[in-house]
Amino acid sequence: MEEAKAPKPAGKTIPAISEVLDDGTIVELIYRPLERITRFAVSKDGQCSLRESVEVAGKTLVPFSPDNNLVRHEVVLFPSQPEDYESLELLVSDVKAFIHRYVDVSPSFEEAATYYVLLTWVYDAFNEMPYLRLRGDFGTGKTRTLLTIGSLCYKAFFASGASTVSPIFHILDAFRGTLIFDEADFRFSDERAEIVKVLNNGNVRGVPVLRTMMNHQKEFNPRAFQVFGPKIAATRSNYDDKGLESRFLTEDMGSRRLRSDIPVNLPPHFQEEARQLRNKLLLYRFHHRHTVRLDDRLLDPALEPRLNQILMPLLSIIDKPEVRADVKSLAVDAFNSIAAERSLSIEAHVLHVIVLAMSKRDRAAVSVKDIAEQITQLYQSEYDRPITNRWIGSVLRNRLNLRTYKSHGNYVVPLGERSKILQLCTRFGVDTGHLGISEHDCESTKVQSGDMGTSKNL
Repeated sequence: MEEAKAPKPAGKTIPAISEVLDDGTIVELIYRPLERITRFAVSKDGQCSLRESVEVAGKTLVPFSPDNNLVRHEVVLFPSQPEDYESLELLVSDVKAFIHRYVDVSPSFEEAATYYVLLTWVYDAFNEMPYLRLRGDFGTGKTRTLLTIGSLCYKAFFASGASTVSPIFHILDAFRGTLIFDEADFRFSDERAEIVKVLNNGNVRGVPVLRTMMNHQKEFNPRAFQVFGPKIAATRSNYDDKGLESRFLTEDMGSRRLRSDIPVNLPPHFQEEARQLRNKLLLYRFHHRHTVRLDDRLLDPALEPRLNQILMPLLSIIDKPEVRADVKSLAVDAFNSIAAERSLSIEAHVLHVIVLAMSKRDRAAVSVKDIAEQITQLYQSEYDRPITNRWIGSVLRNRLNLRTYKSHGNYVVPLGERSKILQLCTRFGVDTGHLGISEHDCESTKVQSGDMGTSKNL
């Protein structure tokens, strides 16, 4: 590929990594480690060129210096030039073969990881993003899998639990690439809280993380760090935040014997193989960045909204129905495991008792006192604390957001909220099928409990 002659700089010179310009031009930084140079690969109207700078609205964009520590030490990975990949099918096959050659994961996760790599190269065409996660104890292959998949991702940035959190915010904001995070369950609570902010805010565009900053005049000047983008994490256990857990497509590592053909150590040519694939993926970005779209036809009404939200960007770039089915099955299994864990919680136990009361057609409401007594009878051995009316009332109002009323001196839950209760049962994994309860009875229940509308709402 020929290198275009650099024009004379006009206006302010600004170091840049990548840009998508209003006229459709795509600008991407490339790095050639042997020559120790950085350039821009520029795609416009189907033509590619290498440039030392790009003029944009009276200012000159120049690539980051090859002496930048993040570039020189390949903390952030870049391609070295755009390369032809012949066909999309062959590119997918090459990426999948590379992953299969160096790591041992389930076939479904291998498919998901292959297309996730492609998704990272066009992620900025979407507004939501799923995460990949490898979960397992030490020695189960998490780090090898992170290195293998991460080495192919768009502007992959490698970090670990040994890193301080501040550089992560700055690098994500400046490079807008893929965060590859090893040992992402921090040992100390303050660090864990900080990285959880990145993960919670980073899967939806337009939700930055605010950090306290001071300007040169020591003036308080908070800064918004953009953390949206693809992320692949390795953890030893789950996060306590179930909302965060629902953003991951998870592979449990170490559940079977390692394949005999997996090399114990990465070969010397591993990095060059990865670089060649990144070169092809750069051209994939140039070809597809402006054409990929969220395919609304892939919305599955049978799935929860969160699951649809994280799945649809990934499914939208998969062109094979059988692969879509495998990836969807992987996500559903992960979501079901969250529901199964929820089914052991106090919220699930409260809902279980409420639906038992709902199955008795002669009841218009169930008292908080009765709920507490039933939970004590059924689940007392599972709790180290006394099950009091006050605690159950707090669970109803603050965790389940169910209204309680005072009726005849007792606080009650009106079964007029049957529809909401049934939705909560689905979320917390409470089975209602064997009780013969459906939403068709909602209106009749509301009529029966209508006299509570004038009661004191607490």
